[in-house]
Amino acid sequence: MNKDLLRMKTKKPNGNGLSSSGWEMRPGGMLVQKRSSDSNQSSTVVPIIRLKVKYGSSYHEVKISSQATFGEMKKMLAGPTGLHTEDQKIFYKEKERDSRGFLDVSGLKDGSKLLLIEDEISREKRYLESRRNAKMESASKEITSIRVEIDKLAKQVAHVEMDIYGGKKVTETLLLSLIELLMTQLIKLDGITADGDLKLQRRMQVKRVQKYIETLDMLKIRNSALGNHNVKVPMHHKNRIATGQMPKSIYYQQEQRKMGNGDFADQRSPGPVVVTTKWETF
Repeated sequence: MNKDLLRMKTKKPNGNGLSSSGWEMRPGGMLVQKRSSDSNQSSTVVPIIRLKVKYGSSYHEVKISSQATFGEMKKMLAGPTGLHTEDQKIFYKEKERDSRGFLDVSGLKDGSKLLLIEDEISREKRYLESRRNAKMESASKEITSIRVEIDKLAKQVAHVEMDIYGGKKVTETLLLSLIELLMTQLIKLDGITADGDLKLQRRMQVKRVQKYIETLDMLKIRNSALGNHNVKVPMHHKNRIATGQMPKSIYYQQEQRKMGNGDFADQRSPGPVVVTTKWETF
């Protein structure tokens, strides 16, 4: 063994620095085996084959690598046949071929004939899936549009709440108008069919609308009790009023003014009347 290795080392390299025994000399003097990329052997050429594919009453000729897959051939047939790759079934020698299978492994050669038919079940599934996706996309756009409108109405409700809790009486028409607009958005939400995450988004907007309508119902009662004279509220209470955290002392002072007598302060009032709307589950 050592003698054979010694003979290989002593062989002279050719003009390209390569020995005839499959070894080569590196610039540093190290003798290593030839790399496949450095060999003079020509790379194997993968042949291109012509296949005839019958679809209905028509024949389609396909030029494709013999080492390609049936899935790659389906992509080439999608254009001339108009069939989606998922809707194609390819048969060779009366056996359906898997998209991951290789042509040469399945025995296809130049001039082989294949049969292509449409998978009606797959087509129906894709059609239903596309319709479902279209509905979900439409529902998403509708919910987004409604959410924008609710955001606008929410700001108006906040302003009205600020005015009323600040002692300023507003027209009842304004309150009724806001309630009507919110009810319109609620009806729109009720007409949207959604699943999964979109259903949660829809439910969230429904709860928002219900909350604002309940707030306006309470504001109607409070607004009707306000006199013609506005009750001034200190500026440092304005933010707390806007968030519904109005100090009780201010509330009782306003009620005493409205009642016009001193008996109210001695009575144990349960607090403001709260109207709660019973909502049906959407």
